[in-house]
Amino acid sequence: MASTSSSLCLLRLSALGDVTHVVPLVRTLQAAHPGMPIHWVIDKVGLKLLDGLPGVTFHAYDKKTGLAGMRALRAALPAGRFDALLQMQVAFRANVLSAFIPARRRIGYDRSRSKDLHGLFINERIPDRPGIHVLDAIGSFCEPLGLEQTEVSWDLAVPQAAHDWAQAQWQDDGRPVLMISPCSSHVRRNWYPDRYAAVANHATARGWQVVLCGGRSTLERDTTDAIQAQLAQPALDLVGKDTLKQLPALLARAALVMTPDSGPMHIANAMGSKVLGLHAASNPHRSGPYSDRRYCVDRYDDAAQKYLGKPASALKWGTKIEFDDVMQLITVEDGIAAFERYVADHLA
Repeated sequence: MASTSSSLCLLRLSALGDVTHVVPLVRTLQAAHPGMPIHWVIDKVGLKLLDGLPGVTFHAYDKKTGLAGMRALRAALPAGRFDALLQMQVAFRANVLSAFIPARRRIGYDRSRSKDLHGLFINERIPDRPGIHVLDAIGSFCEPLGLEQTEVSWDLAVPQAAHDWAQAQWQDDGRPVLMISPCSSHVRRNWYPDRYAAVANHATARGWQVVLCGGRSTLERDTTDAIQAQLAQPALDLVGKDTLKQLPALLARAALVMTPDSGPMHIANAMGSKVLGLHAASNPHRSGPYSDRRYCVDRYDDAAQKYLGKPASALKWGTKIEFDDVMQLITVEDGIAAFERYVADHLA
């Protein structure tokens, strides 16, 4: 990897939070080897978010296309072999897809994080370091290349038109904005409309503006409507109105983003907004907002005790506790206390 004529291929298809975690690795690689060709095999949704990232050629793979799509991907890649493939996804489909990417070095996860025959598709592994954040684990993919990720930066490719759109959604009247992105794609990580509404009402009483954002799914629409029905003052409802290019700009306008463990959590963090993360089903120290977890609610240990009969410290790193009603462990008082921590630090 000493020459800028080398080439790399990254494979990370999803999800939005995880592809956001890959961007600092790209920045590390680019800083060490300016001008080095970097190709990234990604899914269509991730591409919508990251398209335009400088110095990266994206190749979208749609899992619905199966083996035919894998063959088409192979035909679309540059001729010859990459110097290295960074295979950053252990799911079986991603492992099979990686076989269609020609590379001399095939760098994958350590054995403790391997599954679905991952080891058959790689010939090198990253170091085994349990107890680190997902972003740091992804960042360690540069280590077999003789590099180290010592700084974390994103600088997402957000066009000015997206910032202009976000700026036009409400007038800046001096009130801080609490933005609520209420839904994760993992429904058991989601909090409850009445509890979101209670924290929103508290914020409104404290002089804040409340904005709701989210995607176009029925779940997100129904959840938003249920929150709105319980608000003392209607929130600005932007659910389903933005694109994935506009979402980062929208999240950047918030002083504080309240959300479960979700893609918007990590996008907001990448854009510099503080995050009130709601964690019971997942460990915030592994998958919470990377830069600042002071305003997260952490009931992961309580969930481990209740549902698995042991403390979180006794669980394998990365264990999910996605049981029905696990998010009941997070109370309204927890949410308000986290909100007030932010107020004390930034507005007192």
